[in-house]
Amino acid sequence: MTGPKLNEANRVAGSKSGSRASARYHRSSASKVRVVLNLVRNQDVRTADQILQFTDREAARVVRKVLASAVANAVTNDNLDADELFVKACFADEGPTLKRFRPRAKGRAGAILKRTCHITLIVDRMSDSQLAVIEAKTMAKGAPSNNRRARVAASRKEAPVAEQEIVADDQVVDTTTTEEAGN
Repeated sequence: MTGPKLNEANRVAGSKSGSRASARYHRSSASKVRVVLNLVRNQDVRTADQILQFTDREAARVVRKVLASAVANAVTNDNLDADELFVKACFADEGPTLKRFRPRAKGRAGAILKRTCHITLIVDRMSDSQLAVIEAKTMAKGAPSNNRRARVAASRKEAPVAEQEIVADDQVVDTTTTEEAGN
């Protein structure tokens, strides 16, 4: 099949649809993995990682690794900021089925089908309007911004400086506020 797939959420033919990562030949059925993928589709990367971390399914562990790989690909290859990424598309296609047989009664054999799947996850940068909404939500919660330099500067401005009084005979006495002394 040539060109972009429809389930990659790419609307323009020939354009790059984001950074991708995949896990091939994973020993689980595609239907079990799709349940987990539906939880993280269209979520920002940080939220998706938290969802996968606390999802109690074996497929969540593998999908979390694929998500981490896709984010690493976006940061390394496309020079994108990890905090601005979201899960653009994710899908699980069926892989080859391993066929095993088990003896049954009266000389018969019962077929055992061991399914595999290919997990693909695509991350891309959020639009500016989506980034503005997320920034507004974090500021409304009172949470500091993602910029570490700004947080450090803000905390240094708030740090109280001990007031000192110089008393006779060159003695230095710290005078603290009643709030600090009470604690």
